[in-house]
Amino acid sequence: MSESKPLPVVDFLKIPEDGDPYLEGYRCKKCGSIYLGERNVCSKCFARDEMEVIKLSDTGILHSYAIVFRSFPGIDVPYISAIVDLDGGGTIKGNLINIDPDPDKIDFNMPVKITFGDALGRKDKEGNSYLSYFFEPA
Repeated sequence: MSESKPLPVVDFLKIPEDGDPYLEGYRCKKCGSIYLGERNVCSKCFARDEMEVIKLSDTGILHSYAIVFRSFPGIDVPYISAIVDLDGGGTIKGNLINIDPDPDKIDFNMPVKITFGDALGRKDKEGNSYLSYFFEPA
């Protein structure tokens, strides 16, 4: 089997042919609200057809987290599920890695950065690997 480019785990993860992966968002030109996922109408000001595509920041702060101790078979636990407020706008959920899953070591509002890596060995039915995004302390 030949080595192929990994597939993104979500539609808003972009993997350019020449360059580093990034997360894509949509910003309302009227009010500045930022969203994940394509849309035509702003949920805040209801402006129609005023959304522009933007590259989301790869840094932010930890807003909230949960340490998960039970999951589906094949998912290693414990892991940290986190919600991050991105610098420049936008809020996103993902896993916080490279830190012990210990509340004494995790601080709310701690700076984090987005990193990209293999989606925990997951593959599609053709054997293609997936690329995912994670957060880690900055």
